[in-house]
Amino acid sequence: MDGRLRLEGLKASYYTLGCKLNFSETSTFGKTLKGMGVVTACEGEKADICVVNTCSVTDVAAHKSRQMIRRLIRENEGAFVVVTGCHAQLAGDQLAEMEGVDLVIGTNEKAHFGELLLEAYCNSRRDGHNGKGNNAVHSVCHRVRTKDIVTFAPSCSRGNRTRYFLKVQDGCDYYCTYCAIPIARGRSRNAPIAALVDQARQAAAEGGREIVLTGVNIGDFGKTTGETFLDLIRSLDTVEGIERYRISSIEPDLLTDDIIDFCASSRAFMPHFHIPLQSGSDEVLRLMHRHYDTNLFAYKIERIRKVMPEAFIGVDVMTGCRGETDAFFERGYEFIRSLDVTKLHVFPYSERPGTAALRIPHIVSEREKKERCRKLIALSDEKREAFYAAHIGKRAEVLFEHSVTEGLMHGFTRNYVRVEVNADNSLDNRIRDVMLGEFNSDRSCLKATIVES
Repeated sequence: MDGRLRLEGLKASYYTLGCKLNFSETSTFGKTLKGMGVVTACEGEKADICVVNTCSVTDVAAHKSRQMIRRLIRENEGAFVVVTGCHAQLAGDQLAEMEGVDLVIGTNEKAHFGELLLEAYCNSRRDGHNGKGNNAVHSVCHRVRTKDIVTFAPSCSRGNRTRYFLKVQDGCDYYCTYCAIPIARGRSRNAPIAALVDQARQAAAEGGREIVLTGVNIGDFGKTTGETFLDLIRSLDTVEGIERYRISSIEPDLLTDDIIDFCASSRAFMPHFHIPLQSGSDEVLRLMHRHYDTNLFAYKIERIRKVMPEAFIGVDVMTGCRGETDAFFERGYEFIRSLDVTKLHVFPYSERPGTAALRIPHIVSEREKKERCRKLIALSDEKREAFYAAHIGKRAEVLFEHSVTEGLMHGFTRNYVRVEVNADNSLDNRIRDVMLGEFNSDRSCLKATIVES
């Protein structure tokens, strides 16, 4: 069946909820459909095909996913609607029953996205689907049980951004008590290093300068190939043309000293880490079934600071989980305050069906969750602004993004300080030296001046 002949000239819209891994996969779906003759619909333009890559990390994310699906069905009457992502894996049958949804693709089937879409699209048109609410009999759900998820769907895309996102790993074997991701994405698995290096070389050939390594638990890389994450980053560092790599997130117990030391001395890996903590209380960490304690976490931060004093260190913190008493929260807060980190990514605990956390007593009220989030976000702002302020008056290398907002252009230093300059399209995807100045009006970044060579 010739996909180009069947889909040539159709317009598609893509919507992503959730993590960078989802963004990378959505970009790959777009490349697949482009190769089949589908063009991307312009903003405000009705689409023939709508692709929604859902998230289910929290109840709010799942709710937003369903809201987005309904909105797209309303705004694109007659469109062929495809739903994939974590919420599709966890609630595929319910999503397939939604009026207007044509195709649901689970985690294991993402590798066959193009052929599944083509088959379902052609069948629906052949059977007279008109997208006006009478397509229930045509809804198709391709989804296997979690234990049967075995495929690794490769992805290396940039979508409409400057940076590329390279998926190096999928799934998770940790089964933390609060998390539904292993149920949605299956066991840890990965592509071989040789294939990932080839993808990085292709990104460089397309003009890519920076790659973000994404996955669910990337420090666990190598379970299916007998390789290690350290092997991977050593190999990627040799790819000519790629000048910057960033590690999207890595568990503290898997962030070895060897990985830290390699990043400190490597050619292209940036002084930038994102490390999930989740709680600063050892008691809560045990309830979560995390694989480390606060002593180990503090050691990892100290180790990074020893070899990369100016590294940006982002930390995930969850608050309001079951069992987090007032005393546990306060002790955790003081521990986090003591850490020499740059930014906190704060989010409230959300009950997820099927998780072990539901058996833990002591439920934190929604009001208290919001108050704890507010306190942690204020601490994050304090830490980030202090980090930025320490860079004022310094010279730095910035990779500029192509997006322009209100006459301004943004980019990031090697250690992820966000800067803004007056818009200049010639800067797009270029690394330039700048002098870092004062905070901008909303204190979200530093103003900068290009240093002419």
